[in-house]
Amino acid sequence: MGLYDSWWTIAAASLAACLALVACAWVSLHLHADPALHTAALFVHLASLVLGFGAVLVADYHGLLWVTGRCTLNDALGSTARLHVPIWTGLAGLVVSGVMLHPDLTAPLTRTKLALVLILTLNGLQAGLLNRRTAQRASSAPLTPRLLVWGATTALVSQICWWGAVVIGFRNSQH
Repeated sequence: MGLYDSWWTIAAASLAACLALVACAWVSLHLHADPALHTAALFVHLASLVLGFGAVLVADYHGLLWVTGRCTLNDALGSTARLHVPIWTGLAGLVVSGVMLHPDLTAPLTRTKLALVLILTLNGLQAGLLNRRTAQRASSAPLTPRLLVWGATTALVSQICWWGAVVIGFRNSQH
């Protein structure tokens, strides 16, 4: 059984992701990186942002190409499926490097950013299932309105969370 085979596997992965994010927050409270490690973590954080968010933007661009009739649904789904690895690698890099950037977990903006990262992670997990179900449906019949709304909602939530986390990260870096 694979990760994107059922809602049960998505639920199990979601629980594991929540526990991992809580563990990272706990570690960030107890880890004090020296200036060299902090600088290295900042570089990894920015590189991970480019990798993860860049891949998300490419995936959404392929969705727009399909919506405007400039590529087939199978092409868009295939491209999106291939982008899951860089998206997840970027997100993991952001979380792990963020642990070493001394986040102020008492600040409302930081807590909002962590909530956005959690929502983004859960949204990404269900997006894999969406991609699989859409690919299965596309091979036999036109997409249902339910799948189209599910896809549009997934993309919207993704964009809100990524952009929100970027803006908050930028604001937090100004202090």
